[in-house]
Amino acid sequence: MSDAVGPGDLVLCVNAAPNHATGHPVPLVAGETYRVYGVYEFACPCGRGDALLDINVDFAWCQTRFRLLPKPKTEPVIRRVSAPKEKETVE
Repeated sequence: MSDAVGPGDLVLCVNAAPNHATGHPVPLVAGETYRVYGVYEFACPCGRGDALLDINVDFAWCQTRFRLLPKPKTEPVIRRVSAPKEKETVE
């Protein structure tokens, strides 16, 4: 996943389990989306991920805690707006 993730991408937290090295609770919330600010291309100490993601919460987190969300469509959608017809008043 590290080659697909880059700064500015949105990721979904799927694992808010306690820190696997220390056992301390983590400030992440499962089901929340986070913006990636940086990708550190070296292996996580747990051995499960090949990169750490900086999401501006504490320090960097193992990429296995997140899933990459699809990029939003950038094409504008043209919508038709119907205006009410004006009526003349007869005196």
